Amino acid sequence: MTQRKRGPADLPTGERVATLAAATADAMKHKARGEHETQHGAALSVSREEAERIVEHWPDAPKKGARQMLEQYGAPNEATPTKLFWYNRHPWKRILVTSDVLLHDFPAPHSDYLTMWVDYKVPVEMVNAITRYDGSCLIDRTAGEAAVRCDSEAANMITLNLMHEIVIGKPTVDDLDTLSGPSDAPASRWRPRRTTPRHPW
Repeated sequence: MTQRKRGPADLPTGERVATLAAATADAMKHKARGEHETQHGAALSVSREEAERIVEHWPDAPKKGARQMLEQYGAPNEATPTKLFWYNRHPWKRILVTSDVLLHDFPAPHSDYLTMWVDYKVPVEMVNAITRYDGSCLIDRTAGEAAVRCDSEAANMITLNLMHEIVIGKPTVDDLDTLSGPSDAPASRWRPRRTTPRHPW
């Protein structure tokens, strides 16, 4: 008989309290140092050769994406057998390329494997509008970050620009739906609103 795995409810009260106390103490230390967050990975480095060795056996699409990022931003800061990470590579706060693709049907079927973050505080009242337009806009209000996930940096830049325009009310999500069609519309109806990447954020 398979033994049931322990969950949070199975932890003794004392252990839960100790975990909370440790997290609270850690947060107070960071606050005293004026830190909102830490990125210890930014101090690490992985050689270009090691990164190339890791991606050699990845599927073709993420392998190509990883090599594009290596060419554009140099050797990554961290690497695992399935992921490469870069930190503080302008204009991006973090970059992740993974061999584990996510199938995405908007605006046409493709695989997502490239996620890119920026510092961007999305107003709470705009979060629903942004995710309604594109589920590949990832909002983290606690961290004050926004991320976009697609198959290229250019596509991510366009999506992030559209997210910014939704936040400032130009255009609205309804305008974008009229322009590009709903997410289940035929791919032939979809056209990106902006084809030249820029970053006003």
